[in-house]
Amino acid sequence: MLGFLVRLLPFWVREPLIILVGTVFGVRILYMALVDGEGWVPAVIGAVFLLGAALRVRVVVHALRARRRPAPEADEVTEPAPSAPVAPAPVAPAVRRPAEKKPNAFAQAFFAIGLFAVIGGALWIEGKLPEDGTAATGASRPAACRLDEDEKLPGAYRSTPEAVTGADLCRALNRPELPELLGTPTERSVYASGTDNTAPLTDRKVAQPEARVEFETYTVELSATYNKLTVAQYAKLTRYGDDRDARKLTVLGRPALLTSDHMMKIQFDLGSGEGASGPVEQGPLARTLTVAFDGKDRGGSYDLTVWSESGLLPEDSALVDIAEAVLPGITRGTRDQD
Repeated sequence: MLGFLVRLLPFWVREPLIILVGTVFGVRILYMALVDGEGWVPAVIGAVFLLGAALRVRVVVHALRARRRPAPEADEVTEPAPSAPVAPAPVAPAVRRPAEKKPNAFAQAFFAIGLFAVIGGALWIEGKLPEDGTAATGASRPAACRLDEDEKLPGAYRSTPEAVTGADLCRALNRPELPELLGTPTERSVYASGTDNTAPLTDRKVAQPEARVEFETYTVELSATYNKLTVAQYAKLTRYGDDRDARKLTVLGRPALLTSDHMMKIQFDLGSGEGASGPVEQGPLARTLTVAFDGKDRGGSYDLTVWSESGLLPEDSALVDIAEAVLPGITRGTRDQD
């Protein structure tokens, strides 16, 4: 679309504009390649931009020379030798043709500037409008959930008809009010995904779907584990793990438990030479709220985990508020389980 609009511009507006843009982009990309050390690929791209600008300069120079070159004079006509007088032929009256109007360069330039101003204004207004198409509320639409629609559900989901999927969890977790519940109302989600996993060490027989929503400050994960372990049994296990921050409570009329644990950090070397592979390291501290599926605590639970790379954690009340807002909205979708 932009290329079509550029081709509509007059020659003496289009060519200088292309030269300017090509030169600026070429110099900037070459600077990134040579000074910032971005590699040889940006250097080639920058050289291509500069080469294109140079070719356009040559076209403009040829056009200027053609305009300045004087028109060839008509060949002199030799007068014929005098002869006997001949009666002049009747001459038809000359037909006056309207003079051709030359295009006004100032009008063309004004038209080009106005066209780009309109396009820039439209893009600016589009960026200012709310993404949901309603009146401005200051809240932007969260990032869309990334799902692998082509991947079939593991067998554990077919043997557990009540199990939800990663898409169901992501749809419930990725809420517009989630940043406000975390205490960062000005942020928006930059990544969201849902996966249909199985619980580790269960031979893929226990469904454990997960959803993740990332912000600049926090990362939130929501998972559901369809096993026979109750929250009460899990609370007893935390005593042996010396979790001093473990705290029992009730959420939505169900038994719940707050625990803390460190995330795992794994580093791989993919051949770039910028890093080295190593053992699993201790990552940032995370806070997890485990809530039973029902008030009778008959087995299985939701895990809501929040952490940040800086180690900053929200208040425990924020996790409770998120659970109370998210868990009632979890519903099973219509995804094919064949």
